[in-house]
Amino acid sequence: MNHYEKYIEIRWADCDANRHVRHSAYYDFGAHVRIRFFADIGMNDKVLNRLRIGPIIFKEECSFIKELHADDTIRINCLKEKISEDGGRWILHHEIFNGKDEKVAHITLKGAWMDLDKRKLAIPPKVMATALHGLPSGESYTYRKGG
Repeated sequence: MNHYEKYIEIRWADCDANRHVRHSAYYDFGAHVRIRFFADIGMNDKVLNRLRIGPIIFKEECSFIKELHADDTIRINCLKEKISEDGGRWILHHEIFNGKDEKVAHITLKGAWMDLDKRKLAIPPKVMATALHGLPSGESYTYRKGG
């Protein structure tokens, strides 16, 4: 896969009392793109439920770089850092860009798959491992002086 990204219109409900996008909305944007990625490769909610597996997050961190406001349209990608051979464990990144194509946030998360019945870590179907390995590479965000 060359790249995976989605566009999302910022809604008024995504904003806080400071009149910019609230911190938790960024995590929601990342989750939306991940779940759409899974669905777009054929692993939608119906399939995951039939397989009795689901994605879980061990750690998720967002670096906020620039403000986002209502009425902007953002672009969010999905990148891999490290994927276990079987696709069962992963580190992914989401870069969020505003309508001016400026990077406004970077999300890094560590996750895995869970067997929904046994409540233990699981190995996903090969199609999932193949898709995760096919994502473009990314890395954790490092703040630089001056932005």
